[in-house]
Amino acid sequence: MHDEIINQAREILTQRLYRTDTLASPQDTASYLALQLGDREQEVFSVIFLDNRNHVLNYQEMFHGSIATTPVYPREIARQALKLNAAGVICSHNHPSDNAEPSAQDKAITLNIQKVMELIEVRLVDHIVVGGGQTVSFADRGWL
Repeated sequence: MHDEIINQAREILTQRLYRTDTLASPQDTASYLALQLGDREQEVFSVIFLDNRNHVLNYQEMFHGSIATTPVYPREIARQALKLNAAGVICSHNHPSDNAEPSAQDKAITLNIQKVMELIEVRLVDHIVVGGGQTVSFADRGWL
């Protein structure tokens, strides 16, 4: 029953995300990502690709890892952004440890992604970390 409710909520938020300007609301975006990634037992790094009006072009789980780490390749994010003709991206990953606080490694990879995105003129809108029923936004903390 619990899994069925979560799957229904995911579907509703996914439809809303693709149909409207829900990305005008950072809370809706964080809620969507928390539903997508919050119950995973391994780290998953995902990207929401946006057009120039912040409409969702695509959501992709790009990298999968272990319970503590996920290899992330900024060039693959850039390649997909160019393929989709994206104007912006929102990165996200989960912490299966239930601690949403970004690590030093999270900050370093975000800086690398930001540099690569700047080179191809794609905005890094945010990086949201999901864990323990909470989300932490790099943009809200002024790190982007």
